[in-house]
Amino acid sequence: MARPRTSPQPEVPGLAARRIAADILDGVLRRRLALDEQLSGRSAHPGLPALADRDRALMRRLIATVLRRLGTLRHVLSGFLEKGFPADAPRTETVLLLGAAQILWLDVPDHAAVDLSVRLAQADRRAGRYAGLVNAVLRRVAQNRDSFALDDTVRDTPEWLLKRWSAHYGAEVAQAIALANGHEPALDLTVKGDAASWAERLRGRVLPTGTVRTIAHGAITLLPGYSEGAWWVQDAAAALPAHLFGDLRGKRVADLCAAPGGKTAQLAHAGAQVTAIDRSPARVARLRENLARLSLHAKTEALDVLEWQAEPFDAVLLDAPCSSTGTIRRHPDVPWLKGETEITVLTGLQQKLLDRAVALTKPGGTLVYCVCSLEPEEGEQQIEALLARNPNVARAPITAADVFGQGDFISAQGDLRTLPQMLPDADPRWGGLDGFFAARLVRAA
Repeated sequence: MARPRTSPQPEVPGLAARRIAADILDGVLRRRLALDEQLSGRSAHPGLPALADRDRALMRRLIATVLRRLGTLRHVLSGFLEKGFPADAPRTETVLLLGAAQILWLDVPDHAAVDLSVRLAQADRRAGRYAGLVNAVLRRVAQNRDSFALDDTVRDTPEWLLKRWSAHYGAEVAQAIALANGHEPALDLTVKGDAASWAERLRGRVLPTGTVRTIAHGAITLLPGYSEGAWWVQDAAAALPAHLFGDLRGKRVADLCAAPGGKTAQLAHAGAQVTAIDRSPARVARLRENLARLSLHAKTEALDVLEWQAEPFDAVLLDAPCSSTGTIRRHPDVPWLKGETEITVLTGLQQKLLDRAVALTKPGGTLVYCVCSLEPEEGEQQIEALLARNPNVARAPITAADVFGQGDFISAQGDLRTLPQMLPDADPRWGGLDGFFAARLVRAA
């Protein structure tokens, strides 16, 4: 007798979001895959399209919370693990991290956080044997939540980074950077029209630098002004280097390593004849899509800057590949993906790109070099080395007037240096900006 057909059991609500969050966290922590690559593009997690908007938002918040508070989470959990995290089942640690994050910081009932975490463990061949351990540890986390020092965000910065920042900026500033990195940032927008009007429509505010800052709920594509190309997403610090050229109307400008195109859009909107270069065809395709939405024009090419031959330009903007340690607020995977070895490799590439950028600048023209890094080797030291080896290049010091009166953004050498704790606000959701370095240089006539 044939067995009656049974329909598949519906999945427990919220489990898919947590399973995908666990997969992506494993990608960051064990396979060193960038978070952005796992959330969009060709390498995106295959389960994302099936997630409802609410579950997608939960998944993102879970991942961000674990990465921002990874040091604290590991410290808390280790107190309940006599033998440490199971080495033979790495998924167990990921499940525990997600469960504890929900209990300590997210608005999730304890019983739901524990139950769903146990289900995640049971679904993994190797972690399944530790489902009982997951249940016991997370229950103890919930029972003892009031005893944990959850405000100590310094613990969430890898020791190698904290040592670097302390050596360069001093211990107090280093701790302020770590604290700022622990807060989820607001959404920063560069607008084409009246900033005050758009701030009102977007329920945001205008920063001293002209950027509109808002706290977005839901998909960015649904915000007013997106479809008509009235603005683009760009951190307040990232918007500053393009302002350092002054009047660009009618000038030929090269934007090197340009994708995804925020600075390209600024230059084009300022009236420049822009040529934007990036070596990644996929990133150039995205840049073109962004320009099309904004109704802005630039010549775009997918080429290696080091091999590109062109007539020198009136102005050149080089936003060089870097360690991105100034963007940890927005990219909490960065400190767990990068190391000092990568910085050494990147500084060699930056030196080559700087020399090429100088060659692409007309005599008497202006070159702006910038990186979203807090590391002196990629910023201050890179410029000092360039000036030492090339007598035909001179620094054109940046003044407070160049950066909307924000004199604390200017270093003693006349370069731009922003830190994540700058532009403070009583509500940390509204404060801060990316850590950025920029130098303005002139090639001798």
